[in-house]
Amino acid sequence: MIAVVALVLALAFGAADQYLGSLSAHHWAADVSLLSAPWLLVAFVTGWTQRSAGRAALLGFACTLIALVGYGLMTLSPVENAHLTLQSGAAFVRSGLGVFGGAIVTGPLFGWFGYRWRAARAWVGASITAVAVLLEPLAHSAAGGSFRFPVVSAVEMAVGVAMIFYVAATAARSTQSSRNSLR
Repeated sequence: MIAVVALVLALAFGAADQYLGSLSAHHWAADVSLLSAPWLLVAFVTGWTQRSAGRAALLGFACTLIALVGYGLMTLSPVENAHLTLQSGAAFVRSGLGVFGGAIVTGPLFGWFGYRWRAARAWVGASITAVAVLLEPLAHSAAGGSFRFPVVSAVEMAVGVAMIFYVAATAARSTQSSRNSLR
């Protein structure tokens, strides 16, 4: 049941991300829609819900792909003044081959990171996820595509910093608890 809910939420996330980017009256929304790190969080959180590493990786992959399907369906929908046809669907897939290729790697990897965080408080994967959130605005800037609204960058970086502190504090508590139980 959790897997079905995760897939439905991933589909809605992808569609909402595309819709957010099309809100021309709210220019900041396009900047939010351009964020990549939330897509990693989809797989991470999905993996966190699972009780085995294999299921976490598989569901992280599936949710990432389903989110991309939601994004594509919204892109090619009447809401976006488009029409879903075999040709438009094929063009969407062709134009996003790099994104789909990235999803093949990031979906299972970040799903596994989420599982490892839940199962063993494994801080490395959780830290990588947090650092990806923190550094994304800097990566956009380095690539010459910084956001038009600095508040979007500031909020994402603040979320990344909060995640790093949470991971560090939780991992430290987990380590201390393990040490105390050995005494």
